[in-house]
Amino acid sequence: MIKGFILHGISDIPELHVFTFFLILFIYLLGLAGNLAIVLLVCLDVHLHNPMYFFLSNLSIIDMSSSTTALHRIFIAFATQNKIVSPKACMAELYIFCSLTSNELCILAAMSYDRYVAICRPLHYHTIMSRRLCGLMTLISWGFGFIEMVPTVFFVSQFTCYISKEIDHYFCDVLPIRAITCSDTSLLDLYILSFGNINISTLLLLTITSYIFIIKSILRIRSSAGRSKAFYTCSSHIMVVVMFYSSIFLQYIATVSGSNMGSNIIFSLFNTSVVPMLNPLIYSLKNKDVKSALRRKLLWIQINFSDTTVKDKSQRMNEFSTSVK
Repeated sequence: MIKGFILHGISDIPELHVFTFFLILFIYLLGLAGNLAIVLLVCLDVHLHNPMYFFLSNLSIIDMSSSTTALHRIFIAFATQNKIVSPKACMAELYIFCSLTSNELCILAAMSYDRYVAICRPLHYHTIMSRRLCGLMTLISWGFGFIEMVPTVFFVSQFTCYISKEIDHYFCDVLPIRAITCSDTSLLDLYILSFGNINISTLLLLTITSYIFIIKSILRIRSSAGRSKAFYTCSSHIMVVVMFYSSIFLQYIATVSGSNMGSNIIFSLFNTSVVPMLNPLIYSLKNKDVKSALRRKLLWIQINFSDTTVKDKSQRMNEFSTSVK
């Protein structure tokens, strides 16, 4: 029995601590700013009040929460030189991060269904993707993730024997904790192999099925411009799905193949820092609606906070209202 775990962090090389800290801090802050901008744009711009951007704002909230949950220990350890975490705090961190990961899988599946309805059944889009359905899908996505991870945390919390108190990772995750326990892990392994893998496979299958129907519908479009526009609409979501699932599968393959924990840490860092940073960039750079909304808000800020007369502001506000219409 131990009273606290010691997190190794990212690197055991002292010369790299400062460099890795500021690099991860920069990536984290960039991702935090990008995702926060997406959420604010969706909330403030009426042109983005539709199901697609509603799900996108939920994805941004999940990305901000998961990256903060996973990376905050790195920042605390660098600032205070304290790498000790209590078992209760470790279980809470494990539960929140794993639940958010499951939530993101569900939201990505919901976004793929939204794109399926938009392209395959465009005339019925607003009827099918009603506010009630979007709210229900979001509620199920959030609720399912937090309910699904209760057995996982329960099994891990029942471990009573450890060969070491040092966790070879930068936050409390299932596999690093499992690696240092000498308790029976059969129930945990059974739950992960059965329910966990079935959950990921089902959500991935739903996402792939949606895009199979989407591609079939796009190929039926006669004009090349129409096909390009339809593919462009889905390209951002496809890139995000590929990145997120790739990072998860690489972590799984590294674990199954018996690689050292260093490979798991690298893939985990990509999942918890790089992916949340790239998601808002992908959606903002490849989405005309988001770029237009960003320009409108920047123009509104410039008009209202610029050092001009009331008459000039009134004239520019009229021009701004005309451009928005």
